[in-house]
Amino acid sequence: MAADDDALLAEQMAYYRAGASQYDRPYAEREELRELLSAADGLPIAGDVLELACGTGQWTSVLAARARSVTAVDAAAEVLAIARTRAASGNIRFVRADLFAWQPPRRYDTVFFAFWLSHVPPTRLPDFWNFVAAALVPGGRAIFIDDGPAGAAEEEVLADHPVPAAMRRLDDGSRYRVVKVFHDARTLKDDLIALGWSVRIRTVAAHFIGIAEPPAAKPS
Repeated sequence: MAADDDALLAEQMAYYRAGASQYDRPYAEREELRELLSAADGLPIAGDVLELACGTGQWTSVLAARARSVTAVDAAAEVLAIARTRAASGNIRFVRADLFAWQPPRRYDTVFFAFWLSHVPPTRLPDFWNFVAAALVPGGRAIFIDDGPAGAAEEEVLADHPVPAAMRRLDDGSRYRVVKVFHDARTLKDDLIALGWSVRIRTVAAHFIGIAEPPAAKPS
């Protein structure tokens, strides 16, 4: 299974690098995504923010308007180049790094990720949530937005695949597999509670918005 994860993640990375110029198209075409961007006004984004998988910076400027600082991380140089142009604010720092290998040098008040959780292979989810917990200061929160099960109607889902995946196509006709897990909000909440998190998740059309606090650190 690890080999399946690695191969699929490599192809996913290649897709986002090759398709950087097409990354923003869904935000231009789908009103519900633009409405989600405005939903940030009602989220507890505060302090120093770590944004995971920032892409072309659609969310980065929104975060920066509410945060003391934003550290925005992505593995694809091509999308980061666009993000640096879009989100040119003095309180934003961009970092190119593989989120499955990178360790943040400090802790943050908020860890934010939009449309990234669905790209994490299920076998890596416990480690991912441990990573998020370790990146938060005591009392910090994770805020996440993603596609729910209804989002599968917008994707070319690959059936009987060893890792949940979808096929993405670029304008040049090239095809790439990406990890795509359509989390059910109730199941995701139960899974996080089982890991010791406190969590609230609400659905917004075909998407969900989650706010979670990690398990309290045990006294040493």
